Order: sequence, then C-alpha cells, then structure tokens
Amino acid sequence: MAGQINPNLLLAVPLAPLAGSAIAGLLGTKFFGDVVGRKVSTAATIAGVFIAMVISIMTLNQVLDGATYNGDVYTWMTVGTLKMAVGFQIDALSAMMMCVVTSVSLMVHIYTIGYMAEDDGYDRFFSYISLFTFSMLMLVMSNNFLQLFFGWEAVGLVSYLLIGFWYTRPTAIFANMKAFLVNRVGDFGFILGIGLLLAATGTMDYQQVFAHKAQLVGMTVPATGWPLLTAACICLFIGAMGKSAQFPLHVWLPDSMEGPTPISALIHAATMVTAGIFMVSRMSPLFELSDTALSFILVIGSITALFMGFLGIIQNDIKRVVAYSTLSQLGYMTVALGASAYNAAVFHLMTHAFFKALLFLGAGSVIIGMHHDQDMRNMGGLRKYMPITWITSLLGSLALIGTPFFSGFYSKDSIIEAVHASHLWGSGFAYFAVIAGVFVTAFYSFRMYFLVFHGKERFGLAHDHAHEHAHAHDARPATPHDAAAHAHDAHQQVVAAHDHDAHALHDADAHHEEEEDDHGHHGLAPGQKPHESPWVVTLPLVLLAIPSVIIGFFAIKPMLYGDFFKNVIFIDLEKHPAMEELAHEFGGAGGMGVHAFTSLPFLLALAGVVAAFYCYMINPRVPAAFYKALKPIHTLLDNKYYMDKFNEVVFAGGARMLGKGLWQVGDRGLIEGIVNGSAKLVGWFSTITRTFQTGYIYHYAFVMILGVPGTLLYFFPFWRA
Repeated sequence: MAGQINPNLLLAVPLAPLAGSAIAGLLGTKFFGDVVGRKVSTAATIAGVFIAMVISIMTLNQVLDGATYNGDVYTWMTVGTLKMAVGFQIDALSAMMMCVVTSVSLMVHIYTIGYMAEDDGYDRFFSYISLFTFSMLMLVMSNNFLQLFFGWEAVGLVSYLLIGFWYTRPTAIFANMKAFLVNRVGDFGFILGIGLLLAATGTMDYQQVFAHKAQLVGMTVPATGWPLLTAACICLFIGAMGKSAQFPLHVWLPDSMEGPTPISALIHAATMVTAGIFMVSRMSPLFELSDTALSFILVIGSITALFMGFLGIIQNDIKRVVAYSTLSQLGYMTVALGASAYNAAVFHLMTHAFFKALLFLGAGSVIIGMHHDQDMRNMGGLRKYMPITWITSLLGSLALIGTPFFSGFYSKDSIIEAVHASHLWGSGFAYFAVIAGVFVTAFYSFRMYFLVFHGKERFGLAHDHAHEHAHAHDARPATPHDAAAHAHDAHQQVVAAHDHDAHALHDADAHHEEEEDDHGHHGLAPGQKPHESPWVVTLPLVLLAIPSVIIGFFAIKPMLYGDFFKNVIFIDLEKHPAMEELAHEFGGAGGMGVHAFTSLPFLLALAGVVAAFYCYMINPRVPAAFYKALKPIHTLLDNKYYMDKFNEVVFAGGARMLGKGLWQVGDRGLIEGIVNGSAKLVGWFSTITRTFQTGYIYHYAFVMILGVPGTLLYFFPFWRA
C-alpha cells in the first residue's frame, strides 16, 4: 500500500545539510571567531547529511510502494500568469538520485575527517561540501525549471569554491576560474533552452511543459524556421555538456583535480558531473520528439567516451588517471541518452557513482600513505603496506572495466547493447567508440593499478635523484617516459614537462603538512615506508566497495526492464526500440553475467588487463617501443589534443583582441574622440568669441552694427522674396 509522502519531511532533506553548512561556515571558521570548534562543525555537517540520507532512503521505500509527490512548497512570486515557486517532484528518478547524493556525500564527510585533519581550512571545507550537498539536492528534487536552474548554478558556484579551496596556490585559482568560465558557456545554452520553452508554453513547471509537447512539435523559432523543440533540446544539452564535461566543454574537469581529493569524489564522480545526465533523463518526453537532438547527443557522447579515455593512458598523476576515466564514463552515459536508453544511462550513473567515488577516495588514501606524492612513478608495491586500500581499489577497478557480475558490468554492457540496437544517425560510430573504449578503459585502469600496488618499490628515494632514478632504469615498470628516457633529446623535454606538471599538482593537493616536512618536499623520505590510512578513511572505502560489487546485480531488472521508471522516463518504442530489443534478450542478471564471458566486451577488457600487465610488470620496454614508433600521437595526447591551446588562442585571445579593439576604437577613438572633440570645439569657439571682448566701446558698437543686418537677413531673407 502506497504511503503518503510528507512535504514537510521532504523539506528536511535539503535543509539539514544547509543547516550543517551554516553552523560550520558561520560559527566554525576564524572569520567569525571560531565559536564552536572542529568537533561541533564536524558533528553538525555529518548529522545534517545523515538525516538527509535517512529521509531519502525512507522516501525511496515509499516510492517503491507506489507513492509519488509533485507540488509547490513555497511561491516566490507571480508575474502575470507565470508562477515562480520552489517545489518538489518525487518519483523513482529523484528518489534514487537523493539516495546516491546523500550516501556518497556521507562517505565523503567521514573520509574528510582523516584527509583534512592537518588543514587549517578544516571547518570551511566541511561547510562547503555540505553546501554543495544542499545545492545538488535542490537540483534533483525540483519540479520546475526555475529551481532546476537555481540548483544548477549553485553547484557550479560551490564547485568553484571547492576547486580553489587552497586559494593561495596559483594553480588552484587558475583551475577554478577555468571551471567557472567553461560552465558559463554551457549555462548560456541551458538558459536559452529554458527561455525557448517558457516563451512557447508560458510555464516553467515540468508537467505543464510536457503537456504542451504536441503543440511544441509544430512550432518553429521565430525568424529562423528551426524546429523549436530541436533547438530547445540542443540548447538544454549544451548546458549538460558543460556540467557533465562533454567534448569540447570537458577541459575544466581534469584541472579541477587541483582541489582536495574528497571533492574529486563528491563532485567529479558522483554528483555534479551527473547533473546533465539527470536533466536529460528528466526531460525525456521532450528529447524523444527530436531525432536530430538525440543524434547530436549520441555523437558528442561517443567522442568523449573514446578520446578522453586515450588521455588516461599517458597520465602519471594518480588523480588525473581517475579524472580522465570519469570523462570517458560520462561519455558512455551520454551515448546511452542519445540511443534513447535513458534507463541505462541513469543505471550507469548510479553504479558509476559508487565505484568512481571509491577509486577517487582510494587514490586519496594512497596519497596520504605516500605523504602527498601523487606521481605513480614514485609508487609500486603498496599492496603489502596498504591492504585495505589495495583490495578496495582493485574492486573499484574491476567494476570500472565491466568485469562480469560487478556493478559496472551490468550498466556498461547494457549501454553497449543499447547502442548496438539503435538505428539513429551516428549509432555506427558510437558503437565503435564504446566497444574500443572497453579495451582503453581496462588498459589505463590496470596500468594505474599495477604501477601503484605491484612491482618494484620506487618510493623513499632521495629527492634530488628520485626522478633521475625513475627515468634511468629501463627495468622499472613505468610509463613510456621512463623506459625510453635517453632515446632522444626531444623526449627529455617531454619528460621535463610531465615532471613540471606533476610537481604543480603536488603543490595543489597537499596540506600545510608539507611545511612541517623536514625534507621540504612531498613524498616519503629515504627509508620511510607507506602506511595504511586511519579508519575514518578506510571505512568509507569498505562501505563504497559493497555497492560497487553487488548493486548492479540486484538493480538491473527493476531499473532497466521493470516498472521502476514507469511514468518517469518516456521512450517512443516505435521510433527508438533499443530498450525493447534488450528486454527481449534479457535472461536475468545471473544469465547475463555468465553469457558475458563469451562476449566481445569481456574479451576486450581481458585483453586490456593482460596488455597492461605485460607492459608494466613483465616487459616495460614495450611502452618505450610504442613511444618511439608513435611519438607524434603521444605528443598530441600529451597536449590533450591541443584543446587548451585552442581555447587560449581562439577564445581567450579573441576576447583579448575584442577588448583591445573596443578600447582603442570604441573608448579611445569614439568616446574619447567625442568628449575631447567637443571640448576642443568649445575651446575654438571661445577663442574666436573672446577676440571681440576687448572692453572698447567702439568694438562693441561695430559688432552691433554687423548684427543688425545679420538679424534682418535671418528674419527677412531677401532671396526668398
């Protein structure tokens, strides 16, 4: 029997984290006198998120029993017939997102106790992550575009604060400004899409907009002839491209690793970057009516899924590998949206949230054990020193590459099959991209795993020759940089550039603990050994590892082939039959896992793991040979397809040129020309007139005599007679 969802209880879900954020931010920081201290700030924020999680789980149980809620809780203003309100739409999609956001956020809060223990900004960090949780909950619970846009912008603002958390570091300031500006580009498209729908329907309420969809199909954008629905959907998706880091608006996400590791797990794995996926799924009744928009989404997602994965292969910074993995997996979700497999996209969103948060927090645990050294070339053999981090990271990696029976397998393989069944324009390229991406994902994931947890121990070397050792020994399992260090002078420049990047990243992801380091550098001193992280770090790893392994097995049938998303996600099965074809072939979670051992994705994933093992554990000269043979490609990947350079030259350079032109032509030439010209004209006229102001009566009489005929000619012109 469906229970009634209490709207007052729903209010507590976003407001509890907001209250915790206010306590930590206002009463726990030095700016307001640190009234309550660290313990109260920690307790208040964790309690707020815990309350939100409990109510979210209760709400999900009610939704599973058939209960829903859609109503306004506060009316902000009414302008004519337009009502602007705060309201909640609680159904299977929003309830599932509430549980994901609050559970991952709770794990991150607990993890932060250990990770940020030595940081002076401890209370401020807790305030920020609770404020982010509030913003994300407002986004996913909204029932109208106004509140959606509020949450959309709020998560962007708080992510700006978190990425630049260490605001004294130039790299962090550059990264958060980059994220802020790139997201403004996407948000411009997003608000255009909302504006088009508002102009056409006169409302911002989801259900009322959906009720006008038949009317929207025949409408065009004034003065253009473009189908309005297609234009609105593409504009909305441009917003998703910025928030969910899709090509070419992906450039902000890797640099966002400048922030502390816990926010990488919270923002860039589980919540903020999935906002775009959630939004498109929520808008499925509109997107289903435009094949053009779906094909656009399909192609953008496939480019992101494949080409961002390639970049993960050459990274040496442990967090950057996971960051490019996130980009690639977001591409998979976007491809599923384009194939009208919204269920599969949201399913992968959920499974990915757990195993990617696990991988980010595992990377953070490694960084703690390595005394904030993030360079994988300085690791190796950590398995015996950090057993909990090792086993949880292995489970997360197995889920990521789609190992049968792990959660990532069920969602990732469902996406691949849905794309294969799609008949939209671009589906052929998309299928190639997601299939090739399986091998790429397995290769870079286990490259990281082997370099960090297995092989020769490469830590605890004297700082002045640590990198020299890393580049001089061919026998060491490492990157192509290491094995071919002396191959060519140009290669040395590439290595130097990588080292520079790595040290810049170290500076960005270390606490003030570095100032206490007797050796004055990150990493372990000679003779030091890594250590397992404290329980507040390892407990979230264990708790996240559980759903990373099992949740896919139990959730695939209701979420993809059951009634979980009934009346929430709408698919035109006649035009887009991919999910229906998958339903006919589905033989249960167990059968799907068994069958996978003979499937192409499994064989490609296995090949990727074997290739990584051979290259980095058995014969590290193989990467060196590939480096020599494919040096131009490596240079292209090393420069991230020159996207940053392109943006710097074209957009930033164009903005500078435009500003300079407006200054020189508009300001100095036009505005100053008018102002200064008018002043010169007045001066010239004054110079002429003052020659008649001599003080002599006969001069004044002469002027009067000249004035009389002049006046007569003006009023009585003889030429008009």
